[in-house]
Amino acid sequence: MKFTKLFGPLPLIFLAVLFFQSHAVAAEDANLATGQTLYLPVYSYIWHGDRVVSKRYPLKTPVSVLVSIRNTNLKTPVRLFSARYFDTSGKLLKQFVATPVTIEPLCTHELFIEKQETQGGSGANLILQWDAAVPVNPPIVEAIHAEIKGHSTFTFVTRAQPVNGEK
Repeated sequence: MKFTKLFGPLPLIFLAVLFFQSHAVAAEDANLATGQTLYLPVYSYIWHGDRVVSKRYPLKTPVSVLVSIRNTNLKTPVRLFSARYFDTSGKLLKQFVATPVTIEPLCTHELFIEKQETQGGSGANLILQWDAAVPVNPPIVEAIHAEIKGHSTFTFVTRAQPVNGEK
């Protein structure tokens, strides 16, 4: 008597579910990390419009930037130990983290770049480094850029990307 006639299709379905479930868990674990170096695009100002200023450059609008570093873990803190702000030419302008900052589970750490700080330029960036004691979900790191004048609002978001850190 054949196996499927004796037990029906249930054992095969059970094995298939186990197989795919183990692959899903492995894929989830692949996204965990004990630390990363992140590159976050930051804009001190935005070029826009036509080239009306001296017929050379378009208009420039400065923006403020709120950097949000969100620990997405339910039980484990992460540690932010570096947040370096560079201008368009790669010159270090500021180190935001003098001593490591612990970001508790489901908490957010914020950095702020004022609108009057235009030294960074349209190609500024932050290099952030974080770590954790055990493999965790990487934090979500975004920069919310805003210019608000009266009833007019201009906002956009950039998101950090992992990069290979230098040792």
